[in-house]
Amino acid sequence: MPEDGAWLTVRDFLIATEQRIPPDRIDAMFDAREIVDMAGPISSDAPYVPGEAVWFHRDLPTETVVPFDISIVHRDDALLVIDKPHFLPTIPRGGHILQTALVRLRLELDLPQLVPAHRLDRVTAGLVLFVVDPTLRGKYQTLFQDRKVHKEYEAIAPHDSTLTLPTVVRSRIVSERGQFTAHEVAGEPNAHTTVELLDHRDGLGRYRLTPLTGRTHQLRLHMNSLGVPILGDDLYPTATNRAVDDFTNPLQLLASAIEFIDPISKSMRRFETGLSLQRWVSTVGP
Repeated sequence: MPEDGAWLTVRDFLIATEQRIPPDRIDAMFDAREIVDMAGPISSDAPYVPGEAVWFHRDLPTETVVPFDISIVHRDDALLVIDKPHFLPTIPRGGHILQTALVRLRLELDLPQLVPAHRLDRVTAGLVLFVVDPTLRGKYQTLFQDRKVHKEYEAIAPHDSTLTLPTVVRSRIVSERGQFTAHEVAGEPNAHTTVELLDHRDGLGRYRLTPLTGRTHQLRLHMNSLGVPILGDDLYPTATNRAVDDFTNPLQLLASAIEFIDPISKSMRRFETGLSLQRWVSTVGP
């Protein structure tokens, strides 16, 4: 509570500062002894003490259930590797709490100390690595931070026969706090992606994308800059304002392989997805 606060009671302070919580809900939390200070639960007439602290748990937001399962690719005492479905966030953020891969896995597998080694966008499917033993978290997270993890993605996008592939796309990508999109700007490149064409049919291409860096929306921006935006992209080239409960037409981007030298065993480890991209599978003839 601020040192310069002039409220008479803790209740007055909370009603004035926690404007997302209705006063009657604050009163209910006081009645249920859910608001505490260092000594324990406090009453609604507890005096405001500048510089002291109070705690309570916010109510969870109402969340739309993401109706897709998480597949386990590998599990041992140190690591858990999963295939995350489209539309499921990796970790809690904003209005997504329970409907995230981290929370679902903690609950479903009874692994309360599970932590992610990296993240994957909500709309992207595929491999995510979690650390089962929290004492090893730093070792595996450092692999990703130091770019010692080889990552491969698959994407489905329009096929353009005039493109010379494979190619390396280099650009400078910037993102601003509070903005959903990132942008390519002039300047020293900070994002590098190798783009290869694996196959094509019926006007669509199946691409392998190998990022050297990990900038926000890097793969989506680089495919868009080549003139072949990834199918199902709701931001590039144009934002569509898709509803959070619209699970149709997923982004056709899949984290398909992860490879690294294990910091504990020192052996090479490679994990591959068991998922396929819907739009490519649907173009296969009878």
